Amino acid sequence: MFKTNVGTSDRIIRLILAAIIGGAGFYFQSLLGLIALVPLVTAFVRWCPVYAPLGLSTCKHECSTET
Repeated sequence: MFKTNVGTSDRIIRLILAAIIGGAGFYFQSLLGLIALVPLVTAFVRWCPVYAPLGLSTCKHECSTET
């Protein structure tokens, strides 16, 4: 369906970022937890909608298969 464009190091950064944003949302009791869903979902799906139109990819040649 989508061509994978999020590499392993990018996934790790997105997961850490999601944990930090989600933790801040929990601590401050705000809606930051909802914002944390964006990097979390893109890390698990391995596809970033912002990268697609720009033609960017953090994948090496081995992860450029369709998912």
